[in-house]
Amino acid sequence: MIQPSLKDLDRKHLVHPVVNFREHEKRGPTVLESGRGAYLRDSDGNELLDAFSGLWCVNVGYGHESIVRAAAEQMARLPYATGYFHFSSEPAIRLAARLVEVAPRSLQRVYFTLGGSDAVDSAVRYIVHYQNARGATERKQFIALDRGYHGSSATGSGLTALAAFHRYFDVPRPNQHHIPCPYPYRSPVGSDPQAIISASVAALRAKVHEIGPERVAAFFCEPVLGSGGVIVPPRGWLKAMSDTCRELGIVFVVDEVITGFGRTGPLFACEAENVEPDLMTVAKGLTAGYLPMGAVLMSEAIYETIADGATEGALIGHGQTYSGHPVSAAVALEVLRLYHEGGLLANGIAQAPRFEEGLQSLLRHPLVGDARQRGLLGALELVADKASRRRFAPALRLSERVTRTAYRNGLIFRAFGDNVLGFAPALCYGQREYELLFERLELTLDQLLADPEVRAEVV
Repeated sequence: MIQPSLKDLDRKHLVHPVVNFREHEKRGPTVLESGRGAYLRDSDGNELLDAFSGLWCVNVGYGHESIVRAAAEQMARLPYATGYFHFSSEPAIRLAARLVEVAPRSLQRVYFTLGGSDAVDSAVRYIVHYQNARGATERKQFIALDRGYHGSSATGSGLTALAAFHRYFDVPRPNQHHIPCPYPYRSPVGSDPQAIISASVAALRAKVHEIGPERVAAFFCEPVLGSGGVIVPPRGWLKAMSDTCRELGIVFVVDEVITGFGRTGPLFACEAENVEPDLMTVAKGLTAGYLPMGAVLMSEAIYETIADGATEGALIGHGQTYSGHPVSAAVALEVLRLYHEGGLLANGIAQAPRFEEGLQSLLRHPLVGDARQRGLLGALELVADKASRRRFAPALRLSERVTRTAYRNGLIFRAFGDNVLGFAPALCYGQREYELLFERLELTLDQLLADPEVRAEVV
């Protein structure tokens, strides 16, 4: 009797996130077997340079023995501890204190989740509770950005403004609204930074006026819009949006699930503009993807209002079985140590100019219309016509072609459906990895351009 292969078993039983199910059944999986540093190896023996840090998360690179030891030691000592019924564990306590120590000063309390999507859901629940507790019971409307991404849960997918996460899921909900994102390459007000910032501020004010100032609960935004195509707002944009929310009396939530933990340079993108949000969601780089974990960091004012709004003995009815999981917390503490004492944060900052230089150099390529970057988060936008910025026809499925070509060249990155190529190299990248990245990337673009169907569209 012939035993089914791993790939056959995958096709038959495993439901994958964010794929076309029928296409996956035909294609089958790419099975990854091992990783070391910035490199992955698949089940066919191919070595691949990972230029996307897994899914924006393996910021420290693969195979850190100290992280494995931290997980093993904690698992042997105490593999699980609930946070319910006033129970706690040392790793969760120390991690909460450490996050408060390194986060923006406004954030003094930490609630742990399993990842980014449920961190956003938790933030929404706490905001609703906060508004009710302070008597602002009409404030149930939420505003976010077009092309923003805030997870794919039942609540967060509506704050997300990407069509694939809405189709057949009955979102956005009536209380979820969006305003245009600050997209310098395709901005209707041009590329002047102040004009883009002013347009966003005006759009937020207009949306609040349209909804009714007394009905708006919160505004969610990413400092750099990740899954929307690595849209990099002008410097000063985040601060302007924060100030506007303060003026309008709206809770300001910064989603740093992608941008946190050294991805844009400082530990948190908020630091670059001295922004102190009311809440901040984090995940991914918190454990560098080694174990699931996320968090909501909240201000003392929001915490106190929620706490004081409960009658004596009444529970704040929000929780998750694995909140503050001790093994995940132990891993996160070691990852934070590696960012600082291990020199990874400093290395990421030191290497960012090389990353920027490599992206900008590819603007000379016939397919590249825009190159954008902040820290070690960057993108190339491919266009058929540089003068008009015309995109390629969707029927060409260019993103799939470029992904296949890059893989053959030993390179992994994210190719979005609108032909934006996203990059998030690990903070452990050195000179050799950057040389390989741009060597293989340019080869991939050249091979893509040589495709007759692609070439036929290029002006």
